[in-house]
Amino acid sequence: MFGLGSEDTRIRRQLVSVLHSRPIGIVIGSASGVAVAAAALASNPPSVLRWTLGLMALFAASRAISSYGSRSLDNGFGRFLRRTYWMGARGYAATAGLAAGLSLVVSDHAHVQILLIGFALTFGAGISIGNACRPMVTLAQMSLTLVPIAIGALIVGSIPLLVLALVLCALSIALGVMTMNIASTLVDQQRTSLESEDLAAQMQEFARTDQVTGLANRTGFEVKARELFSTVAPDKVLALLWIDLHRFKDVNDTLGHETGDAVLIEVGKKLDGCSPGGAVVARFGSDEFVILAELDNRKELDGLANKISDILEQPVNIFGHRINSGAAMGVSLKDDSVESLDRLMQHADLALYQAKLAGRGSVSFFNESMTRDLLRRTELEGELRGAIQRDELSIYFQPIIDLASGEIRAFEALVRWFHPTKGEMLPQEFIPVAEESGLIITLGNWVTRQAAKVAVNWPDHVRLCVNLSPVQIRAPGAALGILAAIREAGIDASRLELEVTENLFLDDDAETALFLEQLSLEGVQFALDDFGTGYSSLHYIRKYPFRTIKVDRSFVSVPGVDKRNDAIIRAVASMGETLGLDIVAEGLETAEQVRSVRSAGCTLGQGFHFSGAVPEHMARKLLDDETACRVPTRLAG
Repeated sequence: MFGLGSEDTRIRRQLVSVLHSRPIGIVIGSASGVAVAAAALASNPPSVLRWTLGLMALFAASRAISSYGSRSLDNGFGRFLRRTYWMGARGYAATAGLAAGLSLVVSDHAHVQILLIGFALTFGAGISIGNACRPMVTLAQMSLTLVPIAIGALIVGSIPLLVLALVLCALSIALGVMTMNIASTLVDQQRTSLESEDLAAQMQEFARTDQVTGLANRTGFEVKARELFSTVAPDKVLALLWIDLHRFKDVNDTLGHETGDAVLIEVGKKLDGCSPGGAVVARFGSDEFVILAELDNRKELDGLANKISDILEQPVNIFGHRINSGAAMGVSLKDDSVESLDRLMQHADLALYQAKLAGRGSVSFFNESMTRDLLRRTELEGELRGAIQRDELSIYFQPIIDLASGEIRAFEALVRWFHPTKGEMLPQEFIPVAEESGLIITLGNWVTRQAAKVAVNWPDHVRLCVNLSPVQIRAPGAALGILAAIREAGIDASRLELEVTENLFLDDDAETALFLEQLSLEGVQFALDDFGTGYSSLHYIRKYPFRTIKVDRSFVSVPGVDKRNDAIIRAVASMGETLGLDIVAEGLETAEQVRSVRSAGCTLGQGFHFSGAVPEHMARKLLDDETACRVPTRLAG
């Protein structure tokens, strides 16, 4: 039980530490020894006893000094005192016992004998209790104190002293048993205490560790990061890199959480492996990671950010699936304006926001303009929420014209916001805010529902075109929301044409395909908007059920000025004719442009040459005028 195993050694050190934490008892015992030695020396004892008493006083004094010094000094001398303390303790015990035994043999002064024997017996009994944390040392010290008295008693040989020798033997056995019992109890109590401490430490570590990746979690990061934040050297660069994995939710939803966890583990290994020594790496939420690193300079930080971005762009193979993750990253640096870790994290979060807007693989460094932009966006978001609730938004309709007959074939529904104090808000101002905040889902469903209620009163051959945001499409139940809107309005699903941009198909995911399939089965039509400005691919047109392709206004030019644009329009129009698709030329402003795109093969046109976006009653008037005269007045040129 009292071997030198690692646990027993740890327990022994703890108990000894407790023993020396308050050395007042040792000092009192040492002072008592010095006083006893001095009193005995005053009786002018024989020389052998005198020398023994002198050594006893010396050991008593050195014991007190060693106890205080080993506790208070953290240097070489203090370590020396700690190593020699037990040698002094044994010397003290031996001289106390020897002085008592010698007094029986060489001294005839009864009072001195009583003093020395009484002190030695008290000292020996006290050792058994006070030093019980080291039972073998205690038994040795007790023997050094009591055995010389018994030997002295046997040498003298009187009946009382022979009885004393026997009593001392019995006392030694009793004290030994008591010492072992006390030691066993102390060890058990200390072991229980240490086990509780270990369990508490394990629970604390568990609470600070992400159980998927093994990295620090949010709590663990804050504990470690605050220490690094407060101790960073003034000539170093302290940077926080906040990383958001691209489309991680899709991995979880389509391939399962086991695959998602495997991706997180792989990302965690990559980030931990490429981070500099001493950096704090943590998983901060479902698909976000943070790194707080102390670097030599800004150049090293740029290299680290680029390295991380490149590593995360590399595909990983998980359970046979090739997963292209990628990430956006926001970076902030500690400077004079950053007085706390929380502020540093706020800056990194703002930078990450900008990086996510820029798209996959983007790295954005914080600057003060981001704070101003955030305030503006927050203000605008609150005003937009209020405008939706108060029904302050309006829907305008821009006609799409058949270039052959001049008839209106469709109207595109466009949302307009007339702010009570700021006037008309442009869509490019508030639509991005709606997308970023998630308001686009509510706004998009409202536009579809309101526009459908208007379009139900138009002639059956006139379609309603509504723009959809990728955010709206990926929202849960998006298809059901649109179907509910057109059923509520009572409009036939085939008269609704939803316009989507090429950016929707960057990841070509199953979620988008299911959305298009669900609505197509109900008869809803689709148009590919802004064709030619994004990641154009004939794969989209072949795979998805498009009825219309809208050529972006940037390709519409004055005939003969830009032959390349004209050639592109002709190529797209030819493809549309072959596939049976309508080709809409956007941004038509002059009769010359109309003639150009019509001769190139475009079937439909849209732009200010025909009409801008107009309110509901004006759209109705355009239809009524067309019915009345059936003359394509604007195409006469």
